[in-house]
Amino acid sequence: MENSAILLTAASLGFIHTVLGPDHYVPFVALSKARDWSQARTALVTFLCGLGHVLSSVLIGLAGIWLGSAVSRLEWIEGIRGDVAGWLLLAFGLAYMVWGIKKAIKGEKHTHLHSHGGPAHAHDHAHEADHAHPHGERASVTPWALFIVFIFGPCEPLIPVLMYPALKTGMGLALGAAAVFSAVTIATMMASVFLLLRGMKLFPAERMERYAHALAGFAILACGVAVKAGL
Repeated sequence: MENSAILLTAASLGFIHTVLGPDHYVPFVALSKARDWSQARTALVTFLCGLGHVLSSVLIGLAGIWLGSAVSRLEWIEGIRGDVAGWLLLAFGLAYMVWGIKKAIKGEKHTHLHSHGGPAHAHDHAHEADHAHPHGERASVTPWALFIVFIFGPCEPLIPVLMYPALKTGMGLALGAAAVFSAVTIATMMASVFLLLRGMKLFPAERMERYAHALAGFAILACGVAVKAGL
């Protein structure tokens, strides 16, 4: 019975800590919309970032158990990682927002410069500006930047979930609890991302298309602010 209670607690904490942390899904929704990612690409990026997110905390927890470190010491390390992740999210969001604003302005200039060719001609150039270099350097750097942020992002509830059963009943249950917590966290991240993306389809946003990158950067920046503020 006690084993089942610990595994249920691990699952509950995995779900709750993910749903209550918008930084676990908003950046993926924002970038998927702005960069026009396919469902498969969105799922893959979300899954890999989620995997890096939980595995980094699992490894720290296992190292703590092996070294005999106190929970409070490991939570202090996780706190430092949280600060780093918050600053990285802020920096990434700000940089992406500035780039998105420049891109939107550039697209607007293209439209005005080529307006003499008629509305269709102007639209073509605006469309080219909006979708410039879809497979270029930024397209490949963006998921990696997000992955690095999530590697540093701590799973605060995981350390006690991992260490409590390890100290009481052994490593088997501890690893089981970590696996359940990790699986539920990643599944909740992916479900939240796709539910939000589906919900966003209900709202017409053609006029905002040019500013999609700037808005994505703002959303990520807002998540960074929330993380730093401890919200």
